[in-house]
Amino acid sequence: MLGAMGGVGSLALAGRSAQAQASKPAEIKVGIATFLSGPSSVFGVPGRQAAEMLFDELNEAGGIGGVKVRPIFVDEGPGVDHFVGEYRRLVQSENVNLIFAGISSADCLACAPLSDEMKRPTLLWDCGTQRIFEDGKYEYAFRTQANATPEVLSALLYLLRAKPDFRSIAVVNQDYAWGRDSWDIFRTGLQALKPGVRVAAELFPRFGATDFSTEITRLLALRPDVVLSTTWGGDLDAFIRQSFDRKLFERSTFVLPLAESSLERVGKSLPAGHIIGARGDHWFLHPSPRDPALLARFTENYRKRFNTYPIYSTHHMAQAVFAMKAAYEKAIAAKGGAWPTDAELAAAFKGLEFPSLTGSVRIREDGQGLEDQLIGTTLHTDKYPFAVMTDMVVFPAASVTAPVGQKSLDWLKTLKPDMVQALPQPVAYKP
Repeated sequence: MLGAMGGVGSLALAGRSAQAQASKPAEIKVGIATFLSGPSSVFGVPGRQAAEMLFDELNEAGGIGGVKVRPIFVDEGPGVDHFVGEYRRLVQSENVNLIFAGISSADCLACAPLSDEMKRPTLLWDCGTQRIFEDGKYEYAFRTQANATPEVLSALLYLLRAKPDFRSIAVVNQDYAWGRDSWDIFRTGLQALKPGVRVAAELFPRFGATDFSTEITRLLALRPDVVLSTTWGGDLDAFIRQSFDRKLFERSTFVLPLAESSLERVGKSLPAGHIIGARGDHWFLHPSPRDPALLARFTENYRKRFNTYPIYSTHHMAQAVFAMKAAYEKAIAAKGGAWPTDAELAAAFKGLEFPSLTGSVRIREDGQGLEDQLIGTTLHTDKYPFAVMTDMVVFPAASVTAPVGQKSLDWLKTLKPDMVQALPQPVAYKP
């Protein structure tokens, strides 16, 4: 599968940043942070599985410039302090050449400044908070996917066209950086595009919650037209199942921008007619992938190896792997075939364009990746024992991402209601 991305490249060994000329390493070691424990592992473990599969395929194809690549996994589950210690250990003791970190927005906010302090190229492979590159500037940190703004704004735009007459909304989000930030983005965009909508409730259960009975009871009493939740992982699975059991889906339209990752796990508990997102331009049933054979091959290989369908965390991991390889190739070509230093490799990520499993991603000069967004409405068919998407819309990245140098909340305030009329036409599910 990685054959189409063949090329050469490598990194030099730890402690080499002061060297004028880097040396070819015996292996390329990549530290990868993901959730391997706790309720979020339902999302983090598939990311690890995708990395294992892709690294195996890359090494079977000869590695990068003849150098094999080895992942070293660390668990984000124990929290930010543990993660920061693991980041330092990966650099100082394991001498990793590159770091993929991480899923938690809190962890990414912590590691971005660490990347510059320790001068180690770091790919933010999944976290969503937009604050990283809007509030800071880094030379060694880069995000290989979108941030919260396009992920949340796309869902809002889709809602405004699919259900233009809604009058009230409630939010149920995890109580940490991602949950708070994503609600700020949605609410700010909503005020600009449809002022006057009543916010019936703002509910923020703790991260890792398993019981949503209090929140569901309140929503049943309030009966908002729309329920937004950017919750993810095991928390989202539990919220969906409990909402289904208490018939909350019959009372309100749900908007779940991250629900693609839960479809197979929750099965029939997520009914038809609700709005979900893929947190990027990826899904194993994508309506218009740039390279259908690449997507089909990845899906088949992943399903055969792990007996499940790939979710968006596997796509995000693939994007980090593809970006790593493309940056090596770019940096080595710039040196006429010589191996790059850490600084030279980091510089190669700026402006880098690389393939995803469905399209392409470009890393802007500020380090932020531009990634299209896929949003659709749930549908049940006889082919799958879980909901799929229909009436799908792919939102071009540049149209839903705050421009370089602008804060997302400031930019969202400038949006005009006629933006909704310019949306691409939805595409129906085709079995």
